[in-house]
Amino acid sequence: MAVTNDLLIIGQQERELAFAKFDEGDAWKLGQSLREWGLANGGPIAIDVRTFNRPLFFVALPGSPPDNIDMIRRKSNVVNRYRRSSYAIGLEMIAKSATLVERYALPLRDYAPYGGAFPIILKKSGVVGSVTVTGTDERQDHMLVVTAICEILGMDIGPYALTVKSDDIATEVQSDHRSL
Repeated sequence: MAVTNDLLIIGQQERELAFAKFDEGDAWKLGQSLREWGLANGGPIAIDVRTFNRPLFFVALPGSPPDNIDMIRRKSNVVNRYRRSSYAIGLEMIAKSATLVERYALPLRDYAPYGGAFPIILKKSGVVGSVTVTGTDERQDHMLVVTAICEILGMDIGPYALTVKSDDIATEVQSDHRSL
């Protein structure tokens, strides 16, 4: 039930959190908002904002391990392929008791179906890129991005917050997420 609830909310996020326009200035604001959170909270996160044809913002904060750079690439590859958030794809795989390897023959070295990458959506054009955070748990990575997008769009985070505790999801799924 918790996975289903999260998927419903993430679907709403993906339908409604869209930009009228998105340019280098918007990428900077989005990345900077996430950076400020990381610095204020001691989050050892790495942040990437990109369109599908070029990077627009990147930073690795103090304490962020070098592996975060590759995790960003892998999470954003999921958004690039599916035009959905990496967390939604990961939860869908859990709901189907499948993995990206089993279902789509996608190598884990290139695709990470874990929370933290969210599509940059233009109202009139669709998905044009992604914003990715990695370094906290996947649910928090996802919500950091959603919160920052809401902030930039001037929208209240309330309707877009994941309300079920991640422990409830872990209990419901009863599986090791690393097997994805």
